[in-house]
Amino acid sequence: MAAGGGDPAASPMKTPSWAVRIRGADGEIAGAGILLTPDQVLTCAHVVDRAETRITAEFVGAADHSVPAVPARVDATAYVPETRDADGDPSGDVALLRLERPRPTEETVRLHRLSARNRDVRMYGFPYAHNGGIWFRCTVVGGCGRDGQVQLSPVSPGELASPGCSGAGVADDRTGEVIGMVLSGQLDQHGNRFSFMSPAETIARHLPGLKPYIVGPAAVDERLLPADDDGSQDLLDEPFAQRLAAWLRDDGSQVKISVVDPGDAAREATLRRAITLADRELRTAVSIDRASLDPPGTVPSAGGHDLAVEASGTTAAEIAERIAERMGLWLHPENPPLDRIRASKATLNLVVVGVDEAADPLPLLDLLDVLRAGGSRLLLVFRTAGDCHRLACDTLLTRPARERRARLVERLREITGPLAEDLHERLAAVVPHGIRPLDSQLVAAHAALADLLRTDDDREDERRESGPDSGQAAALDRYERLADRVAGRLATGVAELDGLRDRRDELAGRLRGYQVLHQHSLRGEEDPAVDDLYLRAHALLRARPCDVRAAESAVDAYTRRVDDHREGDAR
Repeated sequence: MAAGGGDPAASPMKTPSWAVRIRGADGEIAGAGILLTPDQVLTCAHVVDRAETRITAEFVGAADHSVPAVPARVDATAYVPETRDADGDPSGDVALLRLERPRPTEETVRLHRLSARNRDVRMYGFPYAHNGGIWFRCTVVGGCGRDGQVQLSPVSPGELASPGCSGAGVADDRTGEVIGMVLSGQLDQHGNRFSFMSPAETIARHLPGLKPYIVGPAAVDERLLPADDDGSQDLLDEPFAQRLAAWLRDDGSQVKISVVDPGDAAREATLRRAITLADRELRTAVSIDRASLDPPGTVPSAGGHDLAVEASGTTAAEIAERIAERMGLWLHPENPPLDRIRASKATLNLVVVGVDEAADPLPLLDLLDVLRAGGSRLLLVFRTAGDCHRLACDTLLTRPARERRARLVERLREITGPLAEDLHERLAAVVPHGIRPLDSQLVAAHAALADLLRTDDDREDERRESGPDSGQAAALDRYERLADRVAGRLATGVAELDGLRDRRDELAGRLRGYQVLHQHSLRGEEDPAVDDLYLRAHALLRARPCDVRAAESAVDAYTRRVDDHREGDAR
């Protein structure tokens, strides 16, 4: 969106006015940039030399279709070079350029805070083969590293960010808003291709002076921020901190429900600490330095949540509107936010504190159930273990776990029943040459099914603070992966066996055709040697299971003999 609002920032049908091509002192393209204000260009620190005095910013999307070139310099107060920690994890790599002459305000763009999870995005860069600029399409894979960077997967191999793309703006396909900046592209030793982006919140943390040019509500509700003069922030409930950090690092559990009594200062401080450290914008060097002294496993990942709201006194509709805005679902505002969320494929990691203190807790639980069913992850905090808490545990944990187990049981029954029968039917028809044996896989599927059926009754009434225990969730995860693997191998095996059956039928038709041809060529004579070859091929094709390899060799021997006989008659 331009500085004063208006159309989406990035239409794929035109060159964006805010896209900047940056040249170094040697005149070569060094990278890209984003025009944030009439005289400020955001780019990567590695694109420009901090001491360089001959930098040129070129505006390829200028309204008059010219390409104005404006001298620029690095703002020494807004230059954060890339650094790496002991693990090689990168941080920073952002810089601001100052233009000698300002550009029109309508050419500028604002960065937008937006939940980036699983979004389709595109970047406008200047690679060697397209130095006039080109769009690259990507999908957000997820957060990576301690700096809150985001990993992007190119839609096609040729759309990996390459030299000339560093510093490019990353625009959201759904809204057109610029939500971050390209850092680099990488091709690893396994051939995987990834690009990396610094989202708006991470840029704001490194360059706080840019916050006036970053729009969209912050990810954390102000009521959840720890007070600077609150001595309780030094308190830490270590086991609770470890559980929160594990969920915020995506421990595999979709929903976590906890109770934090407002009078429990240590637990309250631990919750606020986790929410702050998991936010890309609030995760400052000071907070990290303080947390680095805390026990291992208590520090969550940057970007561990996409939105944290305080529900106390707030209606479900207000929270739904906040979620929809964070997801970028502001198109069709005439539709209720819950309808927009339900229709969307977007997901997010959501923290809701004080669920039972909302103005209308039951509608809020309905909203949360819609989010859960859509694939969002939920960290829900209640103030008391009362009726609302028990209903939430049943609605969001116990019932979904029971339904998930029931679906898995049905799938394993299908695998060990009809799918296994399909396999055995084909194994009875042809010898499985070159096909991986599946006996051990089916045995594992039978064992998983037996375990689920045996423990179903024992687990029916289990309820914990955080729902079904991690052992149960891990077992379901393991059995689901097993079901996926076995079903995939069964499908592959059946397809390969069908190929062998088709080859057998093809050979049978070929044998019949050559027999007719040979009978016509005999003119009443007999050839016992040829007949023996025919009978051997015929017997192999009729055998069950049919050894298709052996049958193919026998049919080939017969057809060659018939061809030789016919050629002899022709001479």
